[in-house]
Amino acid sequence: MSEAWGGHDRGSRGYRLLILALFAAGVATFSQLYSVQGVLPELAADEGVSEATAALAVSAATLGLALAVIPWSRMADRRGRRYTMRVALTAAVILGLAVPFSPTFETLLVLRFIEGAALGGIPAVALAYLAEEVSPRAAAIASGTYISGTSLGGLAGRIIAGPLSEIVTWRVGTLVVSIIAAIAGLIFFLLAPAPRGFEPVLRGSDRDIPLARKIMTCLRDSRLIALFCQGGLLMGGFVAVYNYLGFRLQAPPFLIPATISSFLFLAYLSGTWSSAQSGRLAVRIGRYRVLIGAATLMIVGLGVTISDSIVAVIAGLLIFTAGFFAAHATASGWIPAIAHTGRAQASSLYNLAYYGGSSLFGWAVGLAFQPWGWLGVVATVGALILLAMVIAAFVLGRDATGSPSRASL
Repeated sequence: MSEAWGGHDRGSRGYRLLILALFAAGVATFSQLYSVQGVLPELAADEGVSEATAALAVSAATLGLALAVIPWSRMADRRGRRYTMRVALTAAVILGLAVPFSPTFETLLVLRFIEGAALGGIPAVALAYLAEEVSPRAAAIASGTYISGTSLGGLAGRIIAGPLSEIVTWRVGTLVVSIIAAIAGLIFFLLAPAPRGFEPVLRGSDRDIPLARKIMTCLRDSRLIALFCQGGLLMGGFVAVYNYLGFRLQAPPFLIPATISSFLFLAYLSGTWSSAQSGRLAVRIGRYRVLIGAATLMIVGLGVTISDSIVAVIAGLLIFTAGFFAAHATASGWIPAIAHTGRAQASSLYNLAYYGGSSLFGWAVGLAFQPWGWLGVVATVGALILLAMVIAAFVLGRDATGSPSRASL
């Protein structure tokens, strides 16, 4: 990064444009990635597959994303962050428009995998782009705002596709979401400011560090490994809860139709709020305390969802979702503060773990749901969260970058 460039400060025009552009990119990415999650019961019925098999439509996309983030980060080092994100958004929108026309379930899975691979260019690069273009003082708050955009995108995808799947078909629902994602992508194209803190890595230059060396540098840092574990374990549990919640609510004792049950995804709004607030809180009390507190909220909210009262389920889901997004915003925003060599690769490895966990546990928890119902989901997801907290306590508890005095660096 150029030493002469200190980054856009909060309140400046460049800062506002960057945040709005990344917010739109988050909406475009995550509305498409999770639109299928809002229609899983209808998809399962239409294709004649089990709950866990239907959930593969979500896992295929997140697996594609997980496998693609490292190659996207390499392209971003060569061609630039904004350029890479533009290419990724264009490819993802084209593929997203093709998904609703899949003639078979197997074709759907293939298209979802490729779409996820295209979408990988956004989370792989967004936080590195942000870290290079905003001042260090604003980094924690800016990253929290970006994550809030991803939560709104996930909400929009589910809450639009879900009701439309019952009124018309799941294909119409996912098509409408892809059109909205195209509009959000256009906003990114128009607003994203030209990079000023990025210096391309030219072949043969001193900065042309081999990709394998950058990755190994990241993997030798136990703090980064701990943060990767947070992403994989917490995201895996989070996606599993939302994957199987629709099946639970449409069965006894609730018997809630899809049109209404889809609106429970409004709980994502608590994540939109908490992810933005987590950055401000991290500045005051430190990233580590925010991370542990957020994971604790997830445990509490998860326990409340055991109730057969729909009011309690909603309350628990709100708490659980707020906790997850605060934890994710904190962990993902912590990565650039630790990684100085291979920053894009560190963010990509976090996303590899994050979406790898989503793919694996989003499907695997269904194996507990089928025989044991919602209690099986709660027990399995609870174990994942507790494991993440133990890892954080042992590795991140005394790290200086997680302290109040260093949280904004």
